[in-house]
Amino acid sequence: MPEFSMTIGGQQVPIKETFEVFNPATGELVALCPNASTEDLDAAVAAAKKAFPAWSSMPDAERQAACAALAGKLEEEAENIAHTLTLEQGKPLGGLGSRFELGAAQAWTGYTAGLSMPVKVLQDDDEAHIELHRKPIGVVGSITPWNWPVMIAIWHIVPALRAGNTVVIKPSPYTSLSTLQAVKAMNEILPPGVLNVVSSDDKLANIGAAMAAHPDIQKIVFTGSCGTGEKIMQTAANTMKRLTLEMGGNDAGIVLPDCDPKAIAEGLFWGAFINIGQTCACMKRLYVHDSIHDQVCEELVNFAKNIPMGNGLDENNILGPINNQMQFDKVASLVADAAKHGKVWLGGKPGEGLFFPITIISDLPADAPLIVEEQFGPALPVIRYTDIEDAIAAANSSDNGLGGSVWSNDIVKAKEIASRMECGSVWINKHGAIQPNAPFGGVKRSSLGVEFGEEGLLENTTIQVVFS
Repeated sequence: MPEFSMTIGGQQVPIKETFEVFNPATGELVALCPNASTEDLDAAVAAAKKAFPAWSSMPDAERQAACAALAGKLEEEAENIAHTLTLEQGKPLGGLGSRFELGAAQAWTGYTAGLSMPVKVLQDDDEAHIELHRKPIGVVGSITPWNWPVMIAIWHIVPALRAGNTVVIKPSPYTSLSTLQAVKAMNEILPPGVLNVVSSDDKLANIGAAMAAHPDIQKIVFTGSCGTGEKIMQTAANTMKRLTLEMGGNDAGIVLPDCDPKAIAEGLFWGAFINIGQTCACMKRLYVHDSIHDQVCEELVNFAKNIPMGNGLDENNILGPINNQMQFDKVASLVADAAKHGKVWLGGKPGEGLFFPITIISDLPADAPLIVEEQFGPALPVIRYTDIEDAIAAANSSDNGLGGSVWSNDIVKAKEIASRMECGSVWINKHGAIQPNAPFGGVKRSSLGVEFGEEGLLENTTIQVVFS
């Protein structure tokens, strides 16, 4: 069995306590993961705090080069990390799975490393010379989820480092192993203490809550559920931490009547079911005009039937299991309720273990839990409409507002509808296609702040205005 350790102050920390990590596809034990104590967290924060003065004052070109080198290091270790990721998360190695995730992590690292924060001259005349400088915050605490653990870790880590901060990251207990590997590899490039990792099942100690409360952590960046994000925000208020919170969504797609159902089926499918639906910006609700509703459902079923699901180590499989029992039970409960009230076009019943078949259900009441709640799994409610105003109102009725999409051959009309959707990102004839140069964040309860691009980088800074 492979051994994993936390990295604190550039050193591999001797293992004292552990917790078990299981393969969701087989139920087999993958490895024993280090279980951090509050003393371990304090040591990690102290190491990051100690490293901050030198890292933040490093010439910008040198820090940029160090961040850029991280992409190469991730590429060197990609296959090894991807294999671990498949074992602990369940997603397949191929397709839009673990290798895809490691490739995205490299792309985000390379792009973000190339960003800069030049001094902005606000005034330069006989009266005054005024400059706006961007300065690093200090120690950044990162708390990451289990769905895209390595990629999201990079989204948190690299902008923070590029801006001159140091980092302590805590991955999800379900998927800590791949993050431990990635951080260990990146520490071959970075000075000791700049990037630290503590893993925990939050039973020995609630490390996430302790990070939110820690007086020497100046910012928390979190990706996860709304409920946990709210707790972090409440706790962080005591020390006035800065926050970037990405807390999921209940994304709606709207299909206009001019669409060809067969032509859009593949795009709709992957918009809803990438990573078996375990993605914040997946399409969770699909509103389809009554005139093509049944045909869209039929074409989705036809496409879904040809997508193999199984153990991610089998290169032939395209989709894997739900990651953990708690999430599986939630999906199963929502689907069981929906099956009583709507029409099941495909799936509808749990498979073996943590495998849940692609499920498509229509004709549900507007208040059905599968529509109102974020299912975060392989079940898509398809809702028919006749009046586009009703569809827009229904799409905007959610408390969340992360992403949305409009599907139509009339791009002008689609953009007009998109402008009325209450969400941070809107796609035309696709869903969930994010990229490192486009800011990503939501409205309402989905997000606080943004990630990616220059705007995301600046979230990791404070402003200092210099008058001379």
